[in-house]
Order: sequence, then C-alpha cells, then structure tokens
Amino acid sequence: MKHDSVNAPALGSRRRFLASCAGVAAAALVPAGAAAPPAAMRSLRAQRLAWAGVRLQLPESTLLIDPLVNPATWGKALPDRLVPVNDVLGESHVLVTHTHSDHFDAGAVAAALSKGGTLAYPAGLQPLPLPAAARARPSALWEPQLLGDFTATPVPASDGYGDTQVSWVVTAGGRRIFHGGDTQWHGHWWRIGRQFGPFDAAFLPINGATFGWREPVSGQPGVLTPEQAVAAAAILGARTLVPIHFGISGMDNYAEVDNPLGRLRKAAGDRAVAVQVVEPGAWLTWPA
Repeated sequence: MKHDSVNAPALGSRRRFLASCAGVAAAALVPAGAAAPPAAMRSLRAQRLAWAGVRLQLPESTLLIDPLVNPATWGKALPDRLVPVNDVLGESHVLVTHTHSDHFDAGAVAAALSKGGTLAYPAGLQPLPLPAAARARPSALWEPQLLGDFTATPVPASDGYGDTQVSWVVTAGGRRIFHGGDTQWHGHWWRIGRQFGPFDAAFLPINGATFGWREPVSGQPGVLTPEQAVAAAAILGARTLVPIHFGISGMDNYAEVDNPLGRLRKAAGDRAVAVQVVEPGAWLTWPA
C-alpha cells in the first residue's frame, strides 16, 4: 500500500494519541494494581446469553454484545436456551463483533433497540437491517465509544475467514470485561493486555471449530481452541475466563473439538486460570 509521506506521521501520531486515550479511559475506572473499588461502584452485572451473547447490566442501562435469539441460525445443532432481549432496562445499546448471522442477529438487535439506542460495530461494515429507532456507530479500532454509562473500545481480532471482526473491551460500574467474539489466535493479545488489563472477566470462544464450507479446506481451527483461550486469558490478566461459543453438534462442515469444557478445565488448571462456566440465562458471579 502506498503511504503519503507527509500525512503518515500525523496519522501515526493520531492513532497513538487515541490509543493512549483509550487506556486512560479504562484505567480511570479501575487503575491496574489498585485496590478494588467500593461496593457501591461494583454495580455491573453480567449475564450470559445464547451462543456468544452477553448482557451487561447497570441499574439504569443495558449493553448487549452479539445477542442471538433466532432459532433458525443453528437449529437443533445448538442446545442453548435462547434468552429474550426485549426486556432491556433503561437506556440500551448493542455491540456486535462482526456480521456473521450467529453474531449479528437483526431480530435480536431490533428487539433490544426498539425504543432507541446505539448499535456499535466495526468500521467498514454495515449491519443491515438497522432498526429505525437505532443510531448506527461504526467504530474504528482502539477508539473508545462512549455509550451512556458504558465505555466500549473495539480491539483487534482475527476472523476464521479473514472477514472484518473486532473484540470489545467494556468498562462500566467499576468493572472491565473483554468479549472475544469468535476470534482465532492472533498476536495482539499482549498489546490488549498491556493497554487495558487486567480484566474482571474475559468472555472467550473455546470450541476450536474447523470449517468445511470453503475450499480447499484448511483443517485448521478458525476459532480459539480451549488451550488457546486459556493462554489468551492469562495474557489479558483475566481474573475469570467465561467460555462462550461452544456446544454445536451434528452439523455438516462445522466441527468443534471434542469435550471443549473438559479440555478448557485441564488447560486452565495447568496455568492457574480461573474458569466460570455460566449457562445461558444465568449471571456471572464476580470473584471476591
């Protein structure tokens, strides 16, 4: 790619400045190495939804990440309970990591944003259809998005097909969480960990799926394996790893690793990473 010799330094400086601002915004809530915030600040609740979805709840606002309610997306291959999202409290916003149908469910977004709110997504994409009451927020990497009481920053991820995808760092209510979408292994974990870590919880995909829909077939995992998820959690400084994006069976051309939870627990035990398995509809219990 050809670079403008005059504008390139300015662009680099702007990116460094924005990355620094993102780090300051995250650190302002819970500075790395600082004592835990007072109980009154620790008001954020986190609920696991179906598949890769997560609900982050504050007393007067809601943030959803990759909500899924469409039973046709996976059919009988996914046993997860589909948790409704039309009951959001207060001001509502939605983040999507990418626009594959199991992460951008237009029906779920419409239900969550029926009374308005923001849909934030990776810059360069255009999730459609967009609910009439929603505000579209294309979001560039490393640039913090202020969504009411939440600050959400898109950070690099690697999609199994090479499509545009991000992970999200969210700070709110004295907590900091990481949502990995369905990323595979990449080299940005250390920078994300240094910039934003440690995290109270990292929601990470674990099924190490291989795909047969594109040829020639690679036979390589297009999603984090259980062992890779544990390594990512360790690098990020996650106090708790919450597994997402697993449980598919009986699908042609989509195969996840055998016993992903068992492999995750073994790898986590080897590296002293805490794992909390949260069923769809249940709420995360924050470590003491």
